[in-house]
Amino acid sequence: MIKKILIFSGLILFANFSFAQKKEVEDAVTRLTELMVSPDSAALDKMILHNLSYGHSSGKVQTRQEFIHSLLSGESDFVDINLTDQTVIIHGKTALVRHTLNAKTNDKNVPGDVKLYILLIWTKEKAGWKLLGRQAVKVP
Repeated sequence: MIKKILIFSGLILFANFSFAQKKEVEDAVTRLTELMVSPDSAALDKMILHNLSYGHSSGKVQTRQEFIHSLLSGESDFVDINLTDQTVIIHGKTALVRHTLNAKTNDKNVPGDVKLYILLIWTKEKAGWKLLGRQAVKVP
């Protein structure tokens, strides 16, 4: 009986830990989304890894510096972003996040609408979850 109680307690602790990790990743995604609409250099610097690979649906791939510059300069100007159908898979210190991004943009002062499938790759570090990769594909 004690063995069953210990196993059950362990499962509850593991479930709580997994839920907490998922919430941390979801919070990081929310923060990134906010920073894409209202960019802040210092905040972006803290949440994006130096070896970021940021892929666009056009095939263009940006480095960390290029991605941050595009947001700060207005080259990529997100007016509003809405994420739907989000899933989070955590394996060790890596998280894969998939969602559909619906956004209003104003790139180079040209209003537009974007709908993309996104894959984000996050890695857990001492200071929290950091963005390592992103790939977008056009919604068929």
